[in-house]
Amino acid sequence: MIPYGKQDISKQDIDAVLQVLQSDFLTQGPQVPAFEKAVTEFTGSQFGCAVNSATSALHIACLALGLGERDIIWTTPITFVASSNCGLYCGAGIDFVDIDPRTYNLCPDKLEQKLIQAEQAGKLPKVLVAVHLCGQPCDMKRIHELSLQYGFKLIEDASHAIGGSYQDSKIGSCTYSDITIFSFHPVKIVTTAEGGMAVTNDKELFDKMSLLRSHGITRDESMMQEESHGGWYYEQIALGYNYRMTELQAALGVSQMQRLGEFISARHKLAGRYNEQLKELPLTLPFQLENTYSGLHLYVIRLQLDLINKTHKQVFEELREKGIGVNLHYIPVHTQPYYKEMGFDWGDFPEAEKYYQEAISIPMFHGMTIEQQDEVVDVLRNVLR
Repeated sequence: MIPYGKQDISKQDIDAVLQVLQSDFLTQGPQVPAFEKAVTEFTGSQFGCAVNSATSALHIACLALGLGERDIIWTTPITFVASSNCGLYCGAGIDFVDIDPRTYNLCPDKLEQKLIQAEQAGKLPKVLVAVHLCGQPCDMKRIHELSLQYGFKLIEDASHAIGGSYQDSKIGSCTYSDITIFSFHPVKIVTTAEGGMAVTNDKELFDKMSLLRSHGITRDESMMQEESHGGWYYEQIALGYNYRMTELQAALGVSQMQRLGEFISARHKLAGRYNEQLKELPLTLPFQLENTYSGLHLYVIRLQLDLINKTHKQVFEELREKGIGVNLHYIPVHTQPYYKEMGFDWGDFPEAEKYYQEAISIPMFHGMTIEQQDEVVDVLRNVLR
């Protein structure tokens, strides 16, 4: 089976982890800040807060922005559920904005229309999570302008997007957002096995997130209520969580970041070959927003079902039966049973639902060989014939 995504672990990566295993620190040591520095220097952001998953990063980002029980968070329906669950963890209400049919990201036009209606109803969001699906950047300048006009905070969910750029700024620079979130899950562009990071240019937000990732505990005397009792002393000054990244994960991340350019270049070469070899098939191929550079975490095709004598499900299952490990990113969040109990349903976000009925993620990863890619193309041609 050719998987849709796969980590690439080198001898350098293995040696970096082994060095940690032989060191004095397995949890909190020098590798975590080194990884934070590697990511912030690459992206051009000022502060990085490494945690055990992108889900944890989204959660503490929402908390740092003050999201609470009387607030509302908006995001796209086409994302992993963590992009919306993070608001529910804070007790906030949730709503969605339909997608742009070309980029599959949150649509700025539909966002503006919804904001006008929400302002009239007195139900504006406090936070918007803009997801860079597949590595394709959202139109952040337009979304940022709307955030200034309507007064909401902006989180970029860049779980798919490290290594990409938007209008000559690296994704993660936070030029158009308050906080950007990265994921380092094994199938992502860079991996730490499990892990995530929140980056920001706001020192106050960074301090809040750093506190929340480690039980709300501080050893900083300037933040304590009492004078220190001694070298062992700490105080819990907030209700935090155990969201810390280990030294093992961080060491792997530091090593992987050294090959990020190589990873992205390989993905673009593979995508270019797919674009050329699939252009005559009854498919809609990925669109690239002007003045952007995608991290290309995923290569998503959409079936032109009116030209294919098979259903979406039939094509998907035939590909898997023939050894092509396709996947689908994602089932619209608002159609999940948990969200339907809140009042959402099929028909609420038509573009997201149409995307779901046509989309398939086909294999693309750094270590993919030309022979593997040609096999994917040949099987796809035969299935669609």
